[in-house]
Amino acid sequence: QVQLVESGGGLVQDGGSLRLSCAASGRTFSIYAMGWFRQAPGKEREFVAAIGWSGGSTYYADSVKGRFTISRDNAKNTLYLQMNSLKPEDTAVYYCAADRRGSLYLSHNSKTDYWGQGTQVTVSS
Repeated sequence: QVQLVESGGGLVQDGGSLRLSCAASGRTFSIYAMGWFRQAPGKEREFVAAIGWSGGSTYYADSVKGRFTISRDNAKNTLYLQMNSLKPEDTAVYYCAADRRGSLYLSHNSKTDYWGQGTQVTVSS
């Protein structure tokens, strides 16, 4: 069992930055690929970014490429998402996910082993 807790969300202006964190506890964090998803009101949950167990093999949604950076610190059991140049359309609840099937799997599937509870990101225009 893996427990995931996101933090770092909030209200930011158009063009601003935020850094999300996802703290993991339970089974060995480093064996899991990790990812970020988001869900805006009235929309389905969508993939944002994923990273392999070693920190390599990163994938990004086209909508966030060049603006968001995913990273992980296995010594701290923590996943990060640095979000720069935020836009109003980035407004959503952001969820972290963990899965044994790898980062490529996460980039194409929303059925994962574990989910966090989500953190709200609101970008004002």
